[in-house]
Amino acid sequence: MADPGIPGHFNSERTMANLHQETVASFGDEWARFDQKALGAGEWAAIFDTYFGIFPWHDLPGDAEGFDMGCGSGRWARGVAPMVGRLHCIDPSAQALGVARCNLAGVDNAVFHQAGVDDVPLAPESQDFGYSLGVLHHIPDTAAALAACTALLKPGAPFLVYLYYRFDNRPAWFRGLWQASETLRGLVSRLPGRLKPVVTDAVAATVYWPLARGALLAERCGFDPASLPLSYYRDRSFYTMRTDSRDRFGTPLEQRFNKAEIAAMMQGAGLEHIRFSDREPFWVACGTKIGGRDAAVLGAGGEAGR
Repeated sequence: MADPGIPGHFNSERTMANLHQETVASFGDEWARFDQKALGAGEWAAIFDTYFGIFPWHDLPGDAEGFDMGCGSGRWARGVAPMVGRLHCIDPSAQALGVARCNLAGVDNAVFHQAGVDDVPLAPESQDFGYSLGVLHHIPDTAAALAACTALLKPGAPFLVYLYYRFDNRPAWFRGLWQASETLRGLVSRLPGRLKPVVTDAVAATVYWPLARGALLAERCGFDPASLPLSYYRDRSFYTMRTDSRDRFGTPLEQRFNKAEIAAMMQGAGLEHIRFSDREPFWVACGTKIGGRDAAVLGAGGEAGR
């Protein structure tokens, strides 16, 4: 269970170092089933931008070296690698890393490491940038995992992170729906491996698709769909819905944080000039390792919690 006294910390007997073995295995299975080859180029680019839209590409040095912590299928590394000199793709799952190697075949500047956040074979303060998208909330001690990531960064290097939000910008009824879905997740995540994707596909077909297409219809009728559940998926493919349903309901360990908690964890990990994206998915945030250049270099240069 989550430790109520330590935001970002999860107690479990099934952890080794700072990783949850069942969750690592679950993601290995997920990426083997959903290797993202069926994701269309246009949709991939749109989703990529929702994460990297706040990333300061222009501040990276030439031939920048950085890391993708929890690279999974390598779907985001595919967009980052052409922009940098070297990209370290890190994942504790051999199965997931195999998918990433396949998807990034021919990408000469991608280097692969089977490792957890605590045993990455990179020197401290050696990296020009880093990112971890949708990963650290699946690690028992999220705050410690974040600090382990930032320890790899050079002073002034940017770090981009996406952590599941706790619906802190949503009304009470919306949070109530999430609580109900959490009960379902607790059941589905315990299912046998072969049955789990059958159930999560059924959830995608009977919950994600109707609500998402209902939000799309509302938008076409002139209504703002932002407050509607799963409106984020209104222009997403059924493949993405299936992938995210498997992620959301099939993963054994999941933690959520509000914006203030994420900002506090980032500051505690040695990041400054923290700014949050104002677009879904929530919360995507970017900060720079303390000891670098002034915030003005980052352009917008927002304060923590912006």
